[in-house]
Amino acid sequence: MRVLIIEDNIELCEYTKKSLEQEGFSVDISFCGKEGEEKAYVNEYDIILLDLNLPDKDGLEIIKFLRASNIQAPVIMITARAEISDRALGLDSGADDYLVKPFDLVELKSRIHAVVRRFQGRTNPLIQIDMLVVNPLTRQAEYSGKPIPLSVKEFDILEVIASRYPAVVSGEEITEHIFDEMYDTFSSSLRVHIMRLRNKLFEVSGKEVLKTMRGKGYYLCLK
Repeated sequence: MRVLIIEDNIELCEYTKKSLEQEGFSVDISFCGKEGEEKAYVNEYDIILLDLNLPDKDGLEIIKFLRASNIQAPVIMITARAEISDRALGLDSGADDYLVKPFDLVELKSRIHAVVRRFQGRTNPLIQIDMLVVNPLTRQAEYSGKPIPLSVKEFDILEVIASRYPAVVSGEEITEHIFDEMYDTFSSSLRVHIMRLRNKLFEVSGKEVLKTMRGKGYYLCLK
């Protein structure tokens, strides 16, 4: 899952980035509103964590710009503004949730998953397709009750494809959601991770679960 943090408190921003990366998230950061707004406009994020009190552009204006530009990525407001009217204004402007500083990182992680779930139209924390179960909270997957030993990126790939089942997901879309902005687009890393994921799924299931549609992308075949 790819996250953008727009926060001018450098220490808080970098601490949050490090903590989320330890939980398996790919994280981009920006210390100012205008740069963060540009990143949110150009890149595809699963969720944006947006401080409202930014020095160069107010967070509420950023939310309004993104929604007016049809950027649908969920936004969690990170704010020191405790007044109900400020929070209500943020939600009315297009934010999906809010956290008041100081916040607990465990709660932040839970809220991220909850907001993304709602955005994807899911109520169940688990992604279950036939005998395949993917748990974004614990970052574990199993097939017919058998655990699938996955690396961080292998799990990320599986989560992206499973969350869009039965659609075919392009390599470009997968890359957008599992790597941060430092990823080398000329790297063969994605293909290597997909090959290993396909082999591990086959070892547990005994059949080709992850398939390729030539020129289109990847999809799950579980029936």
